[in-house]
Amino acid sequence: MTEKGSADFRGFHQTSLGRIVHGDSIDVLAAREDASVDLIMTSPPFGLVRKKDYGNVEADEYVEWFKSFAVEFRRVIKDNGSLVIDIGGAWNKGHPTRNLYHFKLLIMLCEDLGFHLAQDFYWWNPSKLPTPAEWVTVRRIRVKDAINTVWWLSKTPWPKAGNRRVLQPYSSSMQDLLAKGYRAKKRPSGHEISENFGVDNGAAIPPNLLAIPNTESNSFYLRYCGQRGLKPHPARYPAELPEFFVRMLTEPGDLVVDPFAGSCVTGEVCERIGRRWVCIELLEDYCEAALGRFVRDPRETARAAADPKAPSNYYRVPRPGILWPAGDADPLPGDGGRQRQTKTMTGTRSKSRNPDRARSLLELAAGGSAASQPK
Repeated sequence: MTEKGSADFRGFHQTSLGRIVHGDSIDVLAAREDASVDLIMTSPPFGLVRKKDYGNVEADEYVEWFKSFAVEFRRVIKDNGSLVIDIGGAWNKGHPTRNLYHFKLLIMLCEDLGFHLAQDFYWWNPSKLPTPAEWVTVRRIRVKDAINTVWWLSKTPWPKAGNRRVLQPYSSSMQDLLAKGYRAKKRPSGHEISENFGVDNGAAIPPNLLAIPNTESNSFYLRYCGQRGLKPHPARYPAELPEFFVRMLTEPGDLVVDPFAGSCVTGEVCERIGRRWVCIELLEDYCEAALGRFVRDPRETARAAADPKAPSNYYRVPRPGILWPAGDADPLPGDGGRQRQTKTMTGTRSKSRNPDRARSLLELAAGGSAASQPK
């Protein structure tokens, strides 16, 4: 690997393809030559309201904090290279409204630093619990937050990429269409669908919605940490997420860098599929735990090829109206959920200290007095 100068960081572990570096990623990247990295694939600490053990900056300060890293990212990435950032959103403290910090980050990267947004992706975690609980399960005024944004950025509009590396099996409906034949025609939207639509190309081009559950509970990494009394990194993304982009955006032998490496999932993926890699982690405890990903050769423990016909490999999203009743259910809280509601034997009641006010709010939300409502 090409480095210059010296700074306060050290190599923690090394393989034939890459290494874990303990230190501040700004220092490590500052020691690299310009245009020497093919892909930066990372999931930085999110701009959350609540502080985490691994360190995170509050959402309101996030863009300015990230900018110093991004300047180095742009310098070291090759002209045809890419920057991929997995970043979750945040809620404003004490309110059921979303913070815009991750969108402001994207705008800063593009408008201030000159990155191009090659494409926006959305990682849907089908196994995500209904959070934030206060707004979703207690007051029932929001739906569960199960999406992370993934920004794919590049220095030019033409980064190295190829979607043939990440094709998916055809859906059952597409397989039926291919078997029965397709008649070219104009769709209601006005789009002309040609006869080429019915050609069997062997697989489908994936969408920019990535359905990947994050359900790791008994991996070798976790067992390694448990046996040695090490604390696993609490915010690990599933290996299929970085693997999707590493496969689509790099060639074997290319260099991939993760500047916020955590448990070094990115490095494990690169080791397995033959990319050079550098994982940079600020906290030594997480570097120590990350060794569990390289005790065995990752290429010997490659993820088994999934059966494209196995139902467990598909995540279905129900149409929104499946359970919609003929009429509306409970009345909407007239105060927008400001007061917590509790379920009683006869319906919903506010926890407000003023029961008459709570009753009037419910009556207003229902469109009239309780006595006038049908039983």
